[in-house]
Amino acid sequence: MRDFDTPLPIDAVLGDLAAALGAGPNAVLVAPPGAGKTTRVPLALLDEPWAAGGKLIVLEPRRLAARGAAGRMAQTLGERVGDTVGLRVRLGSKIGPKTRIEVVTEGVFARMILDDPALDGIAAVLFDEFHERSLDADFGLALALDAQGGLREDLRILVMSATLDGARVAKLLGAAPVIESQGRAYPVETRYRGRDPLKRIEDQVTEAVQQALNEQPGSLLVFLPGQGEIRRVEERLRERVRDPAVEIAPLYGALDQAEQDRAVLPAPAGRRKIVLATSIAETSLTIEGVRVVVDSGLARVPVYEPDIGVTRLETRRVSRAAADQRRGRAGRTEPGVCYRLWEEAGTGALEAFARPEILSADLAPLLLDCAAWGVADPTSLAFLDQPPAPALKEARALLLNLGALADDGRITADGRALQALPLPPRLARMVVVAARFGQARAAAELAALLVERGLGGDATDLAERAERFGRERGGRAADMRRLAEGWARLAEKASRPGHDAPGSIGFLLALAYPERIARLRAPGSGQYLLANGRGAALEPTQRLAREPWIVVADMTGMAQQARILAGAAIAEDEVLRQAAEGLAPFGMEERTETIFDRNARALRARAVRRYGAISLSERPLPVEATSENAAILAIGVATLGIGLLPWTKAQQQLRERTAFLRQAAVGAEGENPWPDLSDAGLAAEPELWLAPHIEGRTSLAAIAPADLDLALASLLPWDLKRRLDAEAPTHFAAPTGSHLAVDYAAEAGPTISVRVQELYGLAQHPSLAAGRVPLVLELLSPAHRPIQVTRDLPGFWRGSWAAVKADMKGRYPRHLWPDDPAAALPTTRAKPRGT
Repeated sequence: MRDFDTPLPIDAVLGDLAAALGAGPNAVLVAPPGAGKTTRVPLALLDEPWAAGGKLIVLEPRRLAARGAAGRMAQTLGERVGDTVGLRVRLGSKIGPKTRIEVVTEGVFARMILDDPALDGIAAVLFDEFHERSLDADFGLALALDAQGGLREDLRILVMSATLDGARVAKLLGAAPVIESQGRAYPVETRYRGRDPLKRIEDQVTEAVQQALNEQPGSLLVFLPGQGEIRRVEERLRERVRDPAVEIAPLYGALDQAEQDRAVLPAPAGRRKIVLATSIAETSLTIEGVRVVVDSGLARVPVYEPDIGVTRLETRRVSRAAADQRRGRAGRTEPGVCYRLWEEAGTGALEAFARPEILSADLAPLLLDCAAWGVADPTSLAFLDQPPAPALKEARALLLNLGALADDGRITADGRALQALPLPPRLARMVVVAARFGQARAAAELAALLVERGLGGDATDLAERAERFGRERGGRAADMRRLAEGWARLAEKASRPGHDAPGSIGFLLALAYPERIARLRAPGSGQYLLANGRGAALEPTQRLAREPWIVVADMTGMAQQARILAGAAIAEDEVLRQAAEGLAPFGMEERTETIFDRNARALRARAVRRYGAISLSERPLPVEATSENAAILAIGVATLGIGLLPWTKAQQQLRERTAFLRQAAVGAEGENPWPDLSDAGLAAEPELWLAPHIEGRTSLAAIAPADLDLALASLLPWDLKRRLDAEAPTHFAAPTGSHLAVDYAAEAGPTISVRVQELYGLAQHPSLAAGRVPLVLELLSPAHRPIQVTRDLPGFWRGSWAAVKADMKGRYPRHLWPDDPAAALPTTRAKPRGT
């Protein structure tokens, strides 16, 4: 093992690591920030016997980290990048004939192993900062393990991280040994400032930075969730920090390489630097001179929303592992201080590790790459966390729609053409299909705008961005144009020849997002209806919001009313062309539609021409007498209210009688036989009970009571109707022969109002529901005024009758008031004269 001039904490375990990889193919290395694992381990392993003649591939999560790691290792060897240590990233590679160590980004490695599954000439793959759990890293490790098991038993795999559940990873790697490096390079003091939820995070970060400048020497690294917060803090600091010796440098992914490098370079002697960074600076990166970290405790993470088919960025609290990584940046080169914008007790509430991207990402690229690998079911590969089934289902549906997969999950010829391009499947499809029309170069440059943040500015209108991108002369713009040219050449080789047919930026974009073609709902509103039925909006003041048709590339927010972040105008004839040439999942469709007009309370029929959910034209038609239209009317009436139907008193009473028996049967053994004829019950399924009896009707006003008679009869078959008449009769026959209507809607229960004299001679209380429920008797005086309500007539005769009789006899002396009414004859008349 080679010697190094500068000692690092990782040196203490390099021997153990070499021994582990000499004895077996896999190992896990856990080393804290600042230990030196990223730049020291690859160099230490280079001369191991198993590595003789082979390359070491070192994976880094970001281009900035990859460039930094390659540069530092080359500097250690006294060489340039491209000699022993090379670099392979999307925008620019430096690989030479002597290269033995290649530092690559995780996405580049996934493409490398898909192109060469045996990894010929590669001795080991080192996954650095694996704790970040990007989808590319998880996928790359799964493929490397699969290749090791079937093609390359001699391949070494090393997983490295500063904060990682080492035992869990070791199990995935076949009970691989775990080597741990102890101690940081320098101690870091942690100070908690807390956070006021009522104040903007930018203001509190600015205050913390000013405090740190006053209290501590050295440069500062400030962690913020995203580019917007960085720019706002930068503005505040430029207003408040007057010291000319303090330089303010933003650092995020969308910056040009030169600007990123300026942020990472040490401040000149006698000067200090404030680096305002996203999570890009968490790992594998040493910024010389930084000894103070200010941590907002927030990060912006991608979250895929399958219901609207977009990946949005969500601001969340960082994990404890990420907070430790950030804190460790302060102790890379000397003792440091970390200011945290939360309470100390809040650290325990943070998640232990960041949520793996595989659990919340769009899995269409993963599924397509797995199919290219020869695996139809990704869950058969060795993932640390298996991809979720719902997300896989959504991804499979998309790839089937794009023609990239066959029904059995195998990749198709079209799928191979898409997979050959290092782009998400939608954008790959855009470039490949555009090649048929001689538009491959334009589509490839549009794809470059969408995958490389910051190119062409940040305007919502992608046509504006594309025009600006065409004028940019920076190194990153030139690199992306060269990359896009290569994509275009690949697409032209893979696509079927066609005819040249120029299209707008919107037309090209619709090849990737056909379901996001959108039409303006009303002039000046900024509100759009997408072909997939979703709603989305632009600020009405934006120029793009005046376009009648657009294609949405990116949006965020709720599914029914998302905010459009990027899009382009498309002409209506281009939409028609997409449909006519079969370029979209939605064909142009003409059909008859019948709807229920709530205001008119009637059916309206129309002939509609549609593209997806978007109506292009319509004309009125007469409503046909069909069962489908009857169901639409029934459902429409039910939404207005069942009570609006023309119920007769008899029908209403029948519903009330049925409701009484349904309630009376509650608790009885067996299933309740009585249908629910309440408003809520009938509104639940009007298409089943009402629609068959109103076929040919076109409005609520056209529905007649006779229709409702038939509908109720269908709900109450003959046997139930017979039981209804027996157990819940419409009238009660009094001993006098009078037939008194039973009020089944009464609050007290089924009730009759009857003059008390008509019940003389009745010794047993009348009941309903086969004797289970007593009939409520409202007893009246000869003047038809209430004198008593009872559910126990014999008890009333024996009890309070005496008092009632005394009172009534004084008031109505001409009527009979017997001492024993249960034994008296009922009557409807006063007593005869002279008795």
